[in-house]
Amino acid sequence: MARPIRETPVLKGEDAFNFEWRRLMVDNMSEEQRAENRRKFEERLAEANKHITWEW
Repeated sequence: MARPIRETPVLKGEDAFNFEWRRLMVDNMSEEQRAENRRKFEERLAEANKHITWEW
């Protein structure tokens, strides 16, 4: 039988500060930065897929 899901803890202190700071940094990214991050991600994904063998 499945275990009940626990409540999400409330962030306090430095954890709350870091979470909010990182949240604001993501919102402030320009479209160019987002496009560059997406390009880098897709390059890394393509490189990783060269080394992965899928066997179904």
